[in-house]
Amino acid sequence: MSKDITRKEVLSLRDLRISFGTKHVLQGIDLTVYEGQIIGYIGPNGAGKSTTVKIMLGLVQGYTGEVTIFGQNIAQDENNSYKGRIGYVPEVAEIYDSLSASEYLTFVGELYGLSYEKAEEKANRLATLFGLQDVYHTRIASYSKGMKQKVLLIASLLHNPDLLFLDEPLSGLDANSVMIVKEIMAQLAAEGKTIFYSSHIMEVVEKISNRIILINGGQIVADGTFEELQKDSKEGTLEQIFNQLTGFHEHQQMAKEFVSIVQEV
Repeated sequence: MSKDITRKEVLSLRDLRISFGTKHVLQGIDLTVYEGQIIGYIGPNGAGKSTTVKIMLGLVQGYTGEVTIFGQNIAQDENNSYKGRIGYVPEVAEIYDSLSASEYLTFVGELYGLSYEKAEEKANRLATLFGLQDVYHTRIASYSKGMKQKVLLIASLLHNPDLLFLDEPLSGLDANSVMIVKEIMAQLAAEGKTIFYSSHIMEVVEKISNRIILINGGQIVADGTFEELQKDSKEGTLEQIFNQLTGFHEHQQMAKEFVSIVQEV
């Protein structure tokens, strides 16, 4: 993808590599991301997606190469100051479910430097918009998966981050909430926020992303808009492009064998 000289650079990865034992997970990732972009970061399981994100979040060490976020090499940022401008929704989150949403969100808000009063005021209003007002002071342990996901989304946005990492953020949400979250992402990007979005739901990635990056075997194998990827691969959908570039063509045969076993008597 050509360099975007009209927008400010938010993050860059230069020759990013990491191995765990004998397994080479990332093998030279080069990537520059600009403000206002919604990046669809996709790939098969084990391709290195989560590892890339965790390195950028400072959760994984032992890599080689350079990671620069907001103009700062994160390896040289002793105070981890860049983290105050980042929001994160992990695929599997450990949430303090003995707390209420009110307690959890004000706690997170204070961690990001908001006053208790401001965190509570913003969290209450956001929870109400998300339909959580009736359970706002109830323990999170009693919440459905979708309700917990809404709390995590609010927690990631409470401090108005400039860079947002979302890993399967729509998991468990009902259809109306999915539409709301997709529109929130579009409006945040329009305001100059940058969103790094990872999902296995190709239809969603195809629709919300203005740039799609496909990683396979620890390397970037495609980078561009959906229309650019479509033109290069001569395929119709992102799922078809994904299968072509990752070499996965056995889904129909595997499904046929699965169904035949299910139907055995």
